[in-house]
Amino acid sequence: MAKVMIETSARHVHLTRRDVDILFGEGHQLTNKKNLSQPGQFACEEKVEIIGEKGSIKASILGPERPASQVELSLTDARTIGVKAPIRESGDIAGSGACKLVGPCGEVTLTEGVIAAKRHIHLTPETAAEIGVADKQIVKVKTNGQRPLIFDDVVVRVSPKFAPAMHIDTDESNAAFGCNEGEIII
Repeated sequence: MAKVMIETSARHVHLTRRDVDILFGEGHQLTNKKNLSQPGQFACEEKVEIIGEKGSIKASILGPERPASQVELSLTDARTIGVKAPIRESGDIAGSGACKLVGPCGEVTLTEGVIAAKRHIHLTPETAAEIGVADKQIVKVKTNGQRPLIFDDVVVRVSPKFAPAMHIDTDESNAAFGCNEGEIII
């Protein structure tokens, strides 16, 4: 079994250039607050309010800008504010949930784009080959913390642009009692 670092991916928003302009003003550049473990990815100083049918929550924006705006929530977040958030891989937003985003300069209505991100592992091609897994393969990951558990239905994502790490949402992290390492079970 191969070990993998587990990171909690808290609620966040990815924005297109157009939506950055609407929410924060024409030509606004997202401000890097903190680099994330995946190369080129960063948490921004900017936040937006996500509004659903039953309420709202604030969320950080992750940069850089994307080809499509997308909101990633835990299932608890989605229920709390009253939005549909199907479990999907990032980028698979067709027919997903809708919401309104509000920033300091304007608002954007997303007719789709709200998801609960499917748990996944980022791997380089070299690391995937060492472990013996392939892109889009489904594996299990066993945690060894105070509340050990096995995450099933974990998708492997392979790219030379990735750094090895497993991403789970806040609900899953709470269930695993914040464990930050697991073993991949093939």
